[in-house]
Amino acid sequence: MTRILLVEDNEMNRDMLSRRLSRRGFDVLIAENGKAGVELAASERPDLILMDMSLPVMDGWEATRQIKANPLTSTIPVIALTAHAMASDRDLALDAGCDDYDSKPVDLSQLVRKIEQLLTTSN
Repeated sequence: MTRILLVEDNEMNRDMLSRRLSRRGFDVLIAENGKAGVELAASERPDLILMDMSLPVMDGWEATRQIKANPLTSTIPVIALTAHAMASDRDLALDAGCDDYDSKPVDLSQLVRKIEQLLTTSN
């Protein structure tokens, strides 16, 4: 079963997205801030990470940089999830090391296509 680490601080967004992904057959791990996301990525080595960018403790940009700098987690695909929908926000996420980008509110079908595409190319 594909394991996805969802790093999201907003409880409503986290619960809604994790339930919808679970119904699609994904095993979803949860972290509520960037620091916890970095630690969980290293200890659990998920197949893919969904990273909110505006997070407490450590933001998603720094968390992604740390995940991509660690040899244990550097190959895990990261999709940035953010309410920031400007082209510059996408560029900032990609510059931090994210492999793709999606804006909120999430279109689940579109997000699942991106997840499947990244999982196919990373294997």
